Amino acid sequence: MMADRPIVAALSAISLAIGLVAAGCSSPATSAPTAPSSPAPPPAASSAGGPSTGASTCPKAAPPHAAAGSTAIATITTPKGTIVIKLEADLGPAAVGNFIALAGCGFYDGVVFHRLVPGFVIQGGDGQFGRSPNVDRARVGQGGPGYTIDDDPVTAQYGRGTVAMARTSEAHSGGSQFFIVLDDGARPALAQYNTYAIMGKVTSGMEVVDAIAAMPNAGEAAGNAALDPIAMTKVAVTTP
Repeated sequence: MMADRPIVAALSAISLAIGLVAAGCSSPATSAPTAPSSPAPPPAASSAGGPSTGASTCPKAAPPHAAAGSTAIATITTPKGTIVIKLEADLGPAAVGNFIALAGCGFYDGVVFHRLVPGFVIQGGDGQFGRSPNVDRARVGQGGPGYTIDDDPVTAQYGRGTVAMARTSEAHSGGSQFFIVLDDGARPALAQYNTYAIMGKVTSGMEVVDAIAAMPNAGEAAGNAALDPIAMTKVAVTTP
């Protein structure tokens, strides 16, 4: 497990300036992860961003909240393998409804995981500046779907495999970016903010998440930007 201090640093790195919450976080590989040595912002992303380059059928305003009690399965296909996530509306109705709508219109297809924080999180979902093969390396992590969504209360604990929305320090600033927690040791730092709406948890493919997290990144000073970002080839959502 990581020490609380390094994790708080990682959290800083996840903030808006660095493009995490409006977008995401980073994480470690297979063995005992190590946390950043200096303060990194929490998962953050820019706010709404400008118009995305996703499909024209994508929402132009915040989609309806997911129905209470509903669940869905999100399957993220990547060159490293497949990640399966169970989405639960009761954890974050606004976040889950938004993710389902964006996945359904193809918004996430081709979008990269742009931020890799060893032992902490991986972050992706910037469809404005993070769409492969034309990733805008100067601005990736600052984009969104063109709107923001309501904050959901955080009622569950962050832990390895948790999937949550990135946001800025401003209320109701989430858009399309999300992150996957790499280690239980990230819990104290994330809980300290307790503002990143939880959508669900990875049920299969954490080894794929770890493999993505292990890819080279630019280091803490450069926001842990992925040097060879892995794209989500396809994100599909099905309901029971």
